[in-house]
Amino acid sequence: MFLQGLKDKFKHKSGEKYLKNELLKNPDLERNKKGIKNVGVIADLDSFDNADLFYQFIDMFNLRPNAVKIIGYRGFYDKNSPYATPVFSDKDLGWNGAVENSYALEFLTKEYDLLINYYTQDTLIMKLMTVKTKARIKVGFAEIDPELNDLILQTGLQDFNTFKTELKKYLKVMNEL
Repeated sequence: MFLQGLKDKFKHKSGEKYLKNELLKNPDLERNKKGIKNVGVIADLDSFDNADLFYQFIDMFNLRPNAVKIIGYRGFYDKNSPYATPVFSDKDLGWNGAVENSYALEFLTKEYDLLINYYTQDTLIMKLMTVKTKARIKVGFAEIDPELNDLILQTGLQDFNTFKTELKKYLKVMNEL
């Protein structure tokens, strides 16, 4: 038990070091492209459990039916229980910031025009997922490190309609819609 706790502490330290180094790098994505064609969502399902609301972006941005990809974070989850949304947790943190979850790895293989970081809890694994996801525009909340997101919205986590309205307004200002 003691050794497992020590191992987890070192994994966390190596993850923090990886995150710090990744934030110092410049992203090498094409910023001159315009338009939103696919959306990725990293949601904290412990604080906001209605992940199906994100599918409203399909109608709002006139996207294809499969253009929204959602992955959720849970502090604890049972791998044998079925979840409507693919999930990952703190126990999926590996060495040097690696994420050891098949759903998360599948999510990370795709490129997104818009990544929505729908969480306010400062959790290392969620920040690592944000840094590792390839996206042109990253949107999140002010409670999290501002270097993770390109656009920061000042709304409440439970007030999804205001978040949606503000996001649409700022994407129009940025000529993305």
